[in-house]
Amino acid sequence: MTDRTRSGHETTSPAPRVARRRRAPLPLLVPAALGFLFLVAPFVALLVRSPWGDLGSLVTSQGALQALWLSLRTATAATVVCLILGVPLAWVLARTSFPGQNLVRSIVTLPLVMPPVVGGVALLSLLGRRGLLGSLLDTAFGFTVPFTTLAVVIAETFVALPFLVLSVDGSLRSADLRYEQAAAVLGASPWYVFRRVTLPLVGPSVAAGGLLSFARALGEFGATITFAGNFPGTTQTMPLAIYLAMQDDPSTALALSLVLMAVSLAVLIGLRSRWVSGLIGVAS
Repeated sequence: MTDRTRSGHETTSPAPRVARRRRAPLPLLVPAALGFLFLVAPFVALLVRSPWGDLGSLVTSQGALQALWLSLRTATAATVVCLILGVPLAWVLARTSFPGQNLVRSIVTLPLVMPPVVGGVALLSLLGRRGLLGSLLDTAFGFTVPFTTLAVVIAETFVALPFLVLSVDGSLRSADLRYEQAAAVLGASPWYVFRRVTLPLVGPSVAAGGLLSFARALGEFGATITFAGNFPGTTQTMPLAIYLAMQDDPSTALALSLVLMAVSLAVLIGLRSRWVSGLIGVAS
């Protein structure tokens, strides 16, 4: 429908408003509620069972602080590597066309569906002392990667990188190309367009992907224990410390789990709606 303005020109009437949200029908509401309870009940149990009276002493113990500090350092380093490698990779997948592109995109997402322990075995096959690349490093430089802090960063990067790539890739594919095309027509170089036009356009998705990568790296367990081991002060991150504490000191395990849950919740709160919107393209 169109409306006439005072000048006599026709204007398009605004689109009809979205209908009000209705009550969910009972056949949908019941399983939805059960699904929510299934997800929230373990966290409620963790809060109830946590040793709140001794929480301060447990969390500030030497072993806990050591594991927490190592986790924060390695997760931050892994996130930086994800940003350095993941943003260009996402741009290549979204803005170029080449043979085998779908295969490359599938390989990038493989760590998301593959058991992390398999990723640890794969990293050992590549960088172990007898691995394809690790044997060369050991022979030529006497340098070994596994069971070091560097191995923790590599393992965390391996499992976290797809989160960043998919976030930025989806945002790039749904972004308006006219701004980049206009800059190119005005004589801007491709590198200038990428830095001054493309990156600002997908900035929220880069930030969201970085936070998701950080959270994933912080909680990594399987690939880390397989590829880096569990050595206090060197490779024992928070998830590994929790696993070890469950065998001897469940109270410490509960306290450390509470810390990780709080950090994960803070990350989700940090992903404000305007950032999360950059992830919508991932599902499309």
